[in-house]
Amino acid sequence: MRLNTGRSSNVEDRRGMGGMAMGGGLGAVVLALVAMLLGVNPSDVGVGGGADPQSQQAPGGAPGQAAPANDPVSDTVRMVLRSTETAWQSVFQRMGKQYHDPGLVIYSGGDRSACGFAQSAMGPFYCPRDQKVYIDLSFYRELHERFAAKGQFAEAYVLAHEVGHHVQNELGISQQVQQAEQAAGSEAEANEYSKRLELQADCLAGVWAYTAKQEGSLILEPGDVEGAIDAATAIGDDRLQQESQGYVVPDSFTHGSSAQRVRWFQRGLEGGDLRQCDTFQAASL
Repeated sequence: MRLNTGRSSNVEDRRGMGGMAMGGGLGAVVLALVAMLLGVNPSDVGVGGGADPQSQQAPGGAPGQAAPANDPVSDTVRMVLRSTETAWQSVFQRMGKQYHDPGLVIYSGGDRSACGFAQSAMGPFYCPRDQKVYIDLSFYRELHERFAAKGQFAEAYVLAHEVGHHVQNELGISQQVQQAEQAAGSEAEANEYSKRLELQADCLAGVWAYTAKQEGSLILEPGDVEGAIDAATAIGDDRLQQESQGYVVPDSFTHGSSAQRVRWFQRGLEGGDLRQCDTFQAASL
């Protein structure tokens, strides 16, 4: 992957600022691990937003140990974010709408968000309350080493998915889905809304890549798309459940199966049409 773009100015680098990691025993650890694998908002799994009676210094959070602002990983993140900004500004302009850029917070170990406490174990997430994406860059190491998703485009897909949630927020989709989830008659029905929201964010990540390619800010090289597909496959609900508990419960899916995540990402990537990302009207995912 090559990026022919500048660097976003909407980035806060909070690494080394003395963030606090939350304790809470084995239950909190299990929840955090599940959240990490699924990339969810920490407040949705009950591991954020409250007091931290068992807090401690987070790894990498000691004062005076901030990472350099120009390290390669964070530099790439800034460029990817800038690429999403220009791409979505173009898409929204064609729709006669205005796109408001999200913020991005890079942290290490732990940090505060408007949606609750952020921990590195939670993975990247988007907080609609402050319209910021939160990421501990150590997640990318996990993505490459544990899930064997190779290349920078796999990293870009993860960030673009979270920006996709911001796009949903901008369009009012997130608010509608939240209301539908609250009115759902069962947990399985609520999960279905969540799953369709997540798969749409995968499709929107594909729309970004298509648009960025067309505009020249993104140049894909051999193996890039395969790396992103590997990432989407690795974080499918079915694969994660099979690895963690040895069996799969489809009614509990909140993000979609590996095949579904790949399918919707490719739909956005190949067509670049926002209208083709309507997972809520799709008879089959």
